[in-house]
Amino acid sequence: MSLILNIETATGVCSVALAQDGKLIGLVESNTKNSHSSVLTLFMDEVLKTAGVALSDIDAVAVSEGPGSYTGLRIGVATAKGLCYALEKPLIGVSTLRAMAIGMPHPPTPSPSREGENNILYCPMIDARRMEVYCAIFDEKGNEIRETRAEIMDENSFMEYLGKNRIVFAGDGALKCRPLFDKHPNAVFSEDFQASAKFMISLSEEKFSQKKFEDLVYFEPYYLKDFIAGKPRVKGLK
Repeated sequence: MSLILNIETATGVCSVALAQDGKLIGLVESNTKNSHSSVLTLFMDEVLKTAGVALSDIDAVAVSEGPGSYTGLRIGVATAKGLCYALEKPLIGVSTLRAMAIGMPHPPTPSPSREGENNILYCPMIDARRMEVYCAIFDEKGNEIRETRAEIMDENSFMEYLGKNRIVFAGDGALKCRPLFDKHPNAVFSEDFQASAKFMISLSEEKFSQKKFEDLVYFEPYYLKDFIAGKPRVKGLK
């Protein structure tokens, strides 16, 4: 038996899911911008209360570890670590992009006779400002085909994969990249897809069963690149 609280704050979505033995029993989420710090604990309370579960009853806390929003990741990881310290429960880190890939809609299987569409790959994308995205490529079983990168998109990106595979793109990073690949016959874009804690469930359950837990002292989010603070725009400052 396992009761796992899953927390997703790596993107613009703040999402909390409660799972029992790998099955969703509660979910609260919002895509209101910059709301993570104010709603995360409220969402956790609501999920637990609706399910009739006490916080002390959970067996582990899983958190989306990145890549993604620097601030969002800090909020999610700090909250998850605080819970684990207080409750003496294990912490589980879940790849944000892998969880997204698992949750991405699967298009109809193409005809084997159509060259270049025999294999379907999944490319979750997280906006990293301008034309840069955090992305990786996964197969239908969730295996990573191409490693996670922070990459500036152009019309030549993914051509080595699009030539032989049908690729499903999804996430807030995919929306701004769509004009680059939209006309390619093997590029498929999933509308209105967003990260969610419910997509973490199978991965957190697997790690829990294998006892693959994080070190509470040393665990940090996977930022992928350094945080660069913007210059304060205050009159009189240079």
